[in-house]
Amino acid sequence: MTNQQYDVVVIGTGPGGEGAAMQSAKGGKKVAVIEAYDKIGGGCTHWGTIPSKALRFSIYSVMEAMNNPMMRELGIHLNPTLAQLRSSSKAIISKQVSMRQTFYERNNVPVIYGKAKLIDANTVEIDGETRITGENIVLATGSRPFRPEGVDFSHPRVFDSDTILDLSFKPQSITIYGAGVIGCEYASMFRNLGIKVNLVNTRAKLLEFLDDEIIDALSYHMRDSGVVLRHNETFAKIEAHDDGVVLFLESGKQVKTDVLLWANGRSGNTEDLNLKCIGVDANSRGLLKVNERFQTTCPNVYAVGDVIGFPSLASAAYMQGRAAAQHIEGLDEGVMKLLDVPNGIYTSPEISSIGRSERELTEAKIPYEVGHSQFKSLARAQITGRAIGMLKLLFHRETLEILGVHCFGPNASEIVHIGQAIMKQPPPNNTLEYFINTTFNYPTMAEAYRVAALNGYNRLF
Repeated sequence: MTNQQYDVVVIGTGPGGEGAAMQSAKGGKKVAVIEAYDKIGGGCTHWGTIPSKALRFSIYSVMEAMNNPMMRELGIHLNPTLAQLRSSSKAIISKQVSMRQTFYERNNVPVIYGKAKLIDANTVEIDGETRITGENIVLATGSRPFRPEGVDFSHPRVFDSDTILDLSFKPQSITIYGAGVIGCEYASMFRNLGIKVNLVNTRAKLLEFLDDEIIDALSYHMRDSGVVLRHNETFAKIEAHDDGVVLFLESGKQVKTDVLLWANGRSGNTEDLNLKCIGVDANSRGLLKVNERFQTTCPNVYAVGDVIGFPSLASAAYMQGRAAAQHIEGLDEGVMKLLDVPNGIYTSPEISSIGRSERELTEAKIPYEVGHSQFKSLARAQITGRAIGMLKLLFHRETLEILGVHCFGPNASEIVHIGQAIMKQPPPNNTLEYFINTTFNYPTMAEAYRVAALNGYNRLF
């Protein structure tokens, strides 16, 4: 049995593992990464973010074409199959894998394929054959959909978020159990395809971590599109038949649709790591607890990405990996705060925000004011015919410091970064005055910042 020595051993090649490996390699460390799948990229590349967002774009492109009056005048009617809509994602995944492979090659980081198991705090065994040692170990093993007992996921009409992309036919109706980010995104996609959607939420509101005004806007537009929302519901059992799936709820309701997508929670990929040998315990969902430097209770073993739970974003995972690697290097820059992480939710329309919500500011008794810009008033939105949405700025009444940016509408996940850049400037450059005194190209969606800033400033007098 061979035994190679490294400064840093990273388990997993998703965004978190890649961030840790690249930062460590750039810092002069001898690094190795281990990947259980036969290709690099993790769930983000192969089952989650990339394929689902590629499918979303295909659906949106078809929708725009179908709604174009010229297409109707020409008598062109589009009815693509799911396989056709998914076809572009294969090429994109291949490009992503190829590109990321070059990252490891250029930085002389070997990728070892196989299943990793900890032997002690410095030793990793791969497939029971090879052992490598590392002064530090970074766990970036990701997560998978939570599968409760009593639900037959082998049935051809029952899916989770990893298997739904393999749906071989276009159903007439779907029940989505779980109204988190994944559930809401798929509800939008399927509804845009003309499929009847029941979105069953175990909570009182959709995406409760968002600002209340954004939640209300999302709920309104989902209902307006035809999605049936059912809040405060809990499943009792699921019966899958040849002609459909029946969801029985504790409230006594029964919902029957062609297929069911289970989107309620995720489990960390930790059960095969042998964590007990280093005194680290995962919670009931397989997730690991870490400190602000992403160390587990075993100080030289770090954990980043979905395996530590919220916010479970690819962008955050990459930065968490970098932060862990910086701490290994002895740098102090590696503290990452959740308030610094923007969210991007790819519903229709998109949602993105950074900073605090009105609810959080009110609870903290921080005197704030609100500036709004409705997209329907922007020339660029009128020109493109994409006028649904708004930008909302929250700022301190006295210092004018930007406290939160919340966006709902087309390209929200891009637009939010302008606000993010100003929020992160040192005082006094992080205030509303930047947007008031800056010239924006016209017509653009970015102009929404000037409109929102002036709207908020006018509320002060």
